[in-house]
Amino acid sequence: MLDQRNLLLAILLSVVIIVGFQYFYEAPRMRQLAERQAAEQATALGEEPGGPSRAPGDVPALPGAPTAPAMEAPESRAVALEKTPRIKVDSPRLRGSISLVGGSFDDLTLTEYYETVEPDSPRITLLSPRGSNGAYYAEFGWVPADSSVSVPQGDTVWVADSPVLRSDQPVKLTWDNGSGLRFVRQIAVDETYMFTITQRVENKSDTAVTLYPYGLVARSGTPEGGRFGFYIHEGPVGVINGELKEIDYDDLKEDGPFEWASNGGWMGIKDQYWLVALVPDQEGEGKVRFIHNLRNGDDKYQVDFRRGPFTVPVGGSINVTDRLFAGAKEIRVLDSYKDELGIERFHMAIDYTKLFFLTIPLHKVILYFDRLLGNIGLAILLLTVLVKLAFFPLANKSYKSMSIMKKLQPKMIELREKYKDDKQKLQQEMMALYKAENANPMSGCLPIVIQIPVFIGLYIVLLVTIEMRQAPFYGWINDLSAPDPTSVFGLFGLLPFDLPAVLSIGVWPLLMGLTMLLQFRLNPQPADPMQAKMMMMLPLFFIFLFARFPAGLVIYWTWNNLLSITQQWFIMRRAGVRT
Repeated sequence: MLDQRNLLLAILLSVVIIVGFQYFYEAPRMRQLAERQAAEQATALGEEPGGPSRAPGDVPALPGAPTAPAMEAPESRAVALEKTPRIKVDSPRLRGSISLVGGSFDDLTLTEYYETVEPDSPRITLLSPRGSNGAYYAEFGWVPADSSVSVPQGDTVWVADSPVLRSDQPVKLTWDNGSGLRFVRQIAVDETYMFTITQRVENKSDTAVTLYPYGLVARSGTPEGGRFGFYIHEGPVGVINGELKEIDYDDLKEDGPFEWASNGGWMGIKDQYWLVALVPDQEGEGKVRFIHNLRNGDDKYQVDFRRGPFTVPVGGSINVTDRLFAGAKEIRVLDSYKDELGIERFHMAIDYTKLFFLTIPLHKVILYFDRLLGNIGLAILLLTVLVKLAFFPLANKSYKSMSIMKKLQPKMIELREKYKDDKQKLQQEMMALYKAENANPMSGCLPIVIQIPVFIGLYIVLLVTIEMRQAPFYGWINDLSAPDPTSVFGLFGLLPFDLPAVLSIGVWPLLMGLTMLLQFRLNPQPADPMQAKMMMMLPLFFIFLFARFPAGLVIYWTWNNLLSITQQWFIMRRAGVRT
């Protein structure tokens, strides 16, 4: 029967959400905690977690490439930056510097993104120099086929022709090996997040030289994943030979290294919202590696490529051009690079998951509406209206059937009383009543079922896309990707103590629960008093469940409920059903 089936469906969905949360979030979180504790214990005993110790070094070196000097205990970022001469980076969306020692890209801050929504929040720091806490940097260079050939290394001091790199002012670095080879590196940056590195080698010696150009992105320490780190991939990533490769930090430690022959593509390390990626010449063949090393109990991760070989003839020169992306994973920016530079599937740096056929269109539609309306929250509301219009015929048919079912409730109650001791006869009479009145008890499930894919897709978009991060709505909602910050039970912060997380219920989850309650009251009510009470308790359950969901998702669901209530109310009024 309709009321029972709807009840069972709601309970089933609740159980799926709870079990899924425990399985995909709590269980991995507890397992990671246990592994971290075991690693710390092993380190305290003088052991290296993860098996036998590997070759020392600040990061694993490329085959034949210079190994970075071993570092002592990590130091502060500010101290590490002061140790080397630098070129200032001053572009519209990036600030920082490039080290003239080794030519490392190791100091970048995003000018338009902040750590929190607080007015005095610091900007997002993306890259930090080798030797500092949380070192994260990129380098380019050459690997000689003959190890006796001197090439630039990690301690090489380059000479710059300008102290500042701007989007309209490239910088040229030069270094001479004293044996007839002159290395020139021109660095340019555009107005968003892409650096172009053009390297030239001039050979004035009396012998041809064979070199392999390389690039690497290296990171020290395993970043602590966010609340949904189990769901969002963070770590080494790339599109190699047209195929998306995503390797988790744990998988790299346990099963790495990974190596592929490649042609073009891109590779790097990504976080939930940020990406540092190497983009080699899209026509160049080479090798790509994802590798891990362990040093003094600290994890070292590296993504690198090596191209070539290239032979520099006597009296001649060679030029190679590669790129480095360091910034936010904005879909418009990534798509523009795909079009302008031919970077294959660059937008897949955003973790759209296997539902990309749904999440990508939803993302782009929301951004389009945002451009029209000037607010992501309003864009979500407009998207909800369009979804309701798209499914209007199905929902309309369903609500008409529910209206019939509600009109039949008195007769259904009579049949239950008449045949309460004969369940088989009751079912036969019920089916006959449905057939005579042209009622479909299952049609009431449609409004719920048809919304599930959009709900899941929007949930993913809110979690993984940078445009949703810290996107404000109206009133107290200053971040649609975070839970409602208000606390009704905490008297909106007036209480002199913090409440348990389970009692941190915001206004929007309460509004959502109220709309669910109103919607349930419009539906045919169960004849069984116990079932009726359970149905009335479900909105309360969902209030607590949705309290920790992104505010944008709660607003979507509340607005969707209001539209459904309005549609259902008009249909029932037209059918002569008392509401």
